[in-house]
Amino acid sequence: MNKVVENAQAAIADIKSGSTLMLGGFGLNGIPENCINALVEKGINNLTCISNNAGVDNFGLGLLLKTKQIKKMISSYVGENAEFERQLLQGELEVDLVPQGTLATRIQMAGMGIPAFFTPAGYGTEIAEGKESREFNGKMHLMEHAIYADYAIIKAWKGDTLGNLIFRKTTRNFSTSMAKAGKITIVEVEELVEPGMLEPDAIHVAGVYVHRIFQGKNYEKRIERKTVRL
Repeated sequence: MNKVVENAQAAIADIKSGSTLMLGGFGLNGIPENCINALVEKGINNLTCISNNAGVDNFGLGLLLKTKQIKKMISSYVGENAEFERQLLQGELEVDLVPQGTLATRIQMAGMGIPAFFTPAGYGTEIAEGKESREFNGKMHLMEHAIYADYAIIKAWKGDTLGNLIFRKTTRNFSTSMAKAGKITIVEVEELVEPGMLEPDAIHVAGVYVHRIFQGKNYEKRIERKTVRL
């Protein structure tokens, strides 16, 4: 099966309005820049986007928010995105704020085929409304459901044409779990190589989970906030 596509536009060609998307990265670290830009260009809307946060104004998922292409965000952090905050407060954007660990685990469970799990996070807060709760070892827990997506869109450092992926340092964050939780997984990589050129023990995601892969270009690799210590 040939998984290699020419570019981001080809990779996201069949994504339609109303789709549910998982987008990898943490803040601006390891986000699929090429695919996000291609989604903006395509102009589809009513998207449900699952991501740790929503980028910043005028970059990352902030671009899709600016053009009002996102209907609902499932995330754990508003972050540095003023447009995200404005749309949330004005009721223009449906937002499901999920504790970060719970969000990560919901994605992991989807990839593992486990439909639900119990966690103490959120018990006794608004997050618990309408959810089943049980006591384990003297502590109350909420039942959370695995979360799936029509498409998982991620970025890796290196990949081969069979879809095997290597991430660099912290860029694996949410991306390795998302790769296993989408019905269709789309990957952009900084370096695309032939099979056999990646060290087997270094592979973080096996090619069996990947449906489309391409070599990205022109990465900005921004950071949200630079902090220095004198």
